[in-house]
Amino acid sequence: MGKKELLVRELEQMPETYIDEVLDFVHFLKAKITREGIAIASASESSLGKDWLRPEEEEAWRSL
Repeated sequence: MGKKELLVRELEQMPETYIDEVLDFVHFLKAKITREGIAIASASESSLGKDWLRPEEEEAWRSL
């Protein structure tokens, strides 16, 4: 049995009163993933920006 199936099974056995807390935690994790992705993209942009902004790069992409 995979982890997702195990999680679903556990959720099915959980009292309804705790489901909102579990859902809040899932939303927290999704937001965390999004924040981390944005941070990585931002770091990559500043690092790669040095190469992207060179005159040679501008010339290479001018026709597109």
